[in-house]
Amino acid sequence: MLALTDQIKEELLLQGADIVGFGDLRELPEDMRAGLPVGISVAVVYPGNAIRGIDKLPTQEYRDWYDKLNKRLDRIVTYGAAKLCEMGYAAIAMTREHVGNGGVNGTTVLPHKTVATRAGIGWIGKCALLVTRQYGSALRISSILTDAPLETAEPIDKARCGDCVICKVACPAQAVSGKQWRPGLPRDEFFDSAKCRKTARERAKLGFNGDITICGKCIEVCPHTRRYIVREL
Repeated sequence: MLALTDQIKEELLLQGADIVGFGDLRELPEDMRAGLPVGISVAVVYPGNAIRGIDKLPTQEYRDWYDKLNKRLDRIVTYGAAKLCEMGYAAIAMTREHVGNGGVNGTTVLPHKTVATRAGIGWIGKCALLVTRQYGSALRISSILTDAPLETAEPIDKARCGDCVICKVACPAQAVSGKQWRPGLPRDEFFDSAKCRKTARERAKLGFNGDITICGKCIEVCPHTRRYIVREL
């Protein structure tokens, strides 16, 4: 089991992943996970300069990296799922095409963030984004579902933001309530996604005349992100 886990992790890192984690999904309803027991969480990281540049408004550089990282993730998880299938296991690449656009409220059946917390990569911050110790929220994530017998991590079941409310104070949309996430808590009980989407579109228009829902302010101000971009100087 460990040899297979190490092999898959190495393969995905060689394909361009920055973080790879493995989570046990069996506590989730079967229909959420297509009946597959293991989730592989894959993350790729924004360059520090792209995040530093959005301290006032989102930029074209940030949007370009947003697109680049999403495409990279689709390629990585497609490769990983194909590799597992070649080995005789069931595997589904949770690409943007497979997952869709999240419907009217931006939710999906199995959010990539849920897989990431099950894989021990990070927790959900008060801004409803995945937060990691190493990179803060300066990353994009995707997933693979599989029945391969992989060694899974200890899940993260508790937010680690403590009393920090920096993202709440900085949020241009006032979408962050300041309430702590916990597994099973609906996003709308601690974060107003409608306010976020509306303001993000307005800020993208102001920042680079972009017709897209993108902001990133909560990413840029997170203390964990700040420590990462300082290291990148």
